Amino acid sequence: MTIEIRQLRMICAIAETGSITRAAARMELTQPALSNQLHSIERMLGDELFVRSRTGVVPTAFGHQIVNRARIVLSEVDSLFGGASSPPTSTEPLHLGCAHLACVSSIVDRVQADPQGRSVMLHVDSSAAALADSLARGRFDAALVATTEGFDVPLARPITSRVLIPRYPCFVALAADHRLADSDQVRLGDLCDESWIGPPGADDGSLAALRAACLDAGFEPRIRFQAPSGGGQELVANGHGIRLVEPTFPAPPGTVALPLEGDPLVARLVVAWRPDRITREQADLLYREIALAYLLHVADNPLFHRWWQAHPEVHPVL
Repeated sequence: MTIEIRQLRMICAIAETGSITRAAARMELTQPALSNQLHSIERMLGDELFVRSRTGVVPTAFGHQIVNRARIVLSEVDSLFGGASSPPTSTEPLHLGCAHLACVSSIVDRVQADPQGRSVMLHVDSSAAALADSLARGRFDAALVATTEGFDVPLARPITSRVLIPRYPCFVALAADHRLADSDQVRLGDLCDESWIGPPGADDGSLAALRAACLDAGFEPRIRFQAPSGGGQELVANGHGIRLVEPTFPAPPGTVALPLEGDPLVARLVVAWRPDRITREQADLLYREIALAYLLHVADNPLFHRWWQAHPEVHPVL
């Protein structure tokens, strides 16, 4: 039996979206139909391509090899039939949307160093919904989007995406003199009496995710403050409130950033782009440079670095 080009696209869609459901939507199939196709492909190849979990799917070691080879084949097919355009010669800046992450400066450094020499116009926004909307409206050429597990933000066609980090834990920021500041990890239930700083990007589910996780731990969070991404630092340092934080940020003075026991709040990172603005080759290069920029900051928080070393299955495929 011979594998078909459409089946190669299915494999890549699953790898890039990290979800059979999202891949099925991209391929205009039902989820059961794509699952059946995947099982057929795996039987044909003689091994599993993806590991299924409650957070989605990630390629196995064998799957990584197949996906990488499939991308090479599809790139040649698209070039042959006009699916991939020549890299633009325009010197216009690359308009890149980005979640509020520790690696934003490193992303600019790495992306601007690409052979085309295009400058980068970076737009930082903590709201995944706002980033997706700007990408859909053509304000951005590409974006690095962070979403909370269970609250995915849909990406309108013709936007294409590829998962960078399929799952990573949200940490909690506390004052350095907080009663739990010396802990290696914190039980969410032990924070039931705290005042919370509302997470940014509430329109894309981050606030709902916080409330759901706290309710699972037995309490309703008291949201006392609203502040932009960096606006809550002084409130935390002075003991007025606590908040969720992205784990690669080093803790600012007067604060600590600690993991939550059992990872009750999990996020994912996706690189998305407009294929009418960026070719597949450029998108692959952009993905690689963003991944390398992210990896530069993994060790900035030693507790996250420990988690990262223990979870190689979430590392980006380069």
